[in-house]
Amino acid sequence: MKGPTPPIEWAENHIRIIDQTLLPTELQIIEVRTAASAVAAINRLAIRGAPALGAFGALALVVGLDESAPSNLQEAIQRLEELRTFVGDARPTAANLRWAVDRVIDHAVSSSKTLEDLRSALLREAHKVAEEDAAACQEIGRLGHELLRSATTIGTHCNAGRLATAGTGTALAPMYAKAEAGESLRVLASETRPLLQGARLTAWELADAGIDVTVLPDAAMASQVLSGQVDAYIVGADRIAANGDTANKVGTVSHALAAREADIPFYVAAPTSTIDLAVPSGDHIDIEQRDECEVHEIQGKRVTPEGVNATNPAFDVTPAHLITAIITEVGVLHAPFQKSIADAVVQAGTAR
Repeated sequence: MKGPTPPIEWAENHIRIIDQTLLPTELQIIEVRTAASAVAAINRLAIRGAPALGAFGALALVVGLDESAPSNLQEAIQRLEELRTFVGDARPTAANLRWAVDRVIDHAVSSSKTLEDLRSALLREAHKVAEEDAAACQEIGRLGHELLRSATTIGTHCNAGRLATAGTGTALAPMYAKAEAGESLRVLASETRPLLQGARLTAWELADAGIDVTVLPDAAMASQVLSGQVDAYIVGADRIAANGDTANKVGTVSHALAAREADIPFYVAAPTSTIDLAVPSGDHIDIEQRDECEVHEIQGKRVTPEGVNATNPAFDVTPAHLITAIITEVGVLHAPFQKSIADAVVQAGTAR
């Protein structure tokens, strides 16, 4: 029996991805054959989710190298340095993208003596990034499942499932595990305006898996939580600072505040590759500002008056004190996060 269409796939000499901007009404596969088209796909959110961006960005290096057709090793290395910035900085808040690009380039350059060796090393390490993420998702699902065994109704924001990773997801992985175990489960997915990743993507993939999912307007979630109708919250992350402050899709912090007021757990699920020890706190996380048109328009139709300004931050920062625990592939991290996060990064580095 054929499984679900993979959101990212390497096909001989190019990348195939699901165009997530068209979901749920259309499932379209696009082929990425140039570095520019890879960056364009990232910028317009055809591919999104920090772990998925890492896996995609790593493969985009191979595409970008092939495109330039270097004649020798030195030219190839120069091209990779250009791609390090061009691809690696395409979405500044997503830690996994630059992390994966740096990792793959550094490994390939340091281990190769010929042009052929370099390309082979790039592709092998890119596949390894994806394989490790898939394994991380599985372990996050197992650990999250243990934490959420007694939870029946679970809230989430944005999309942190298989569309956002190279595996089953981060925040959604424990939900898949609960469903497989036959446990009672209802998921409340907030719309996630302005681009509706919760309504379009999370609802699509959970419904496709046969999981009971209800979509709520972003503004309705807090009252649901405060009225006692939600047992726990779990979300993904795009960058985690050394102190545990966490950047995720804009709107996340409001859910964390509601969870604290209702005294229910608020979990963040992410691989250790999302942690950035170079960032001491959330105040230092670079928050991507996207085009105003995403706020002014809904499906191409303007809904705000002409001449009105809009602000469109793609992410917000949830302070560490609002987070019950961070679920990673090397364990569940608790406060004080400064220590548990540092220990987790060391453990993950040793495992790799």
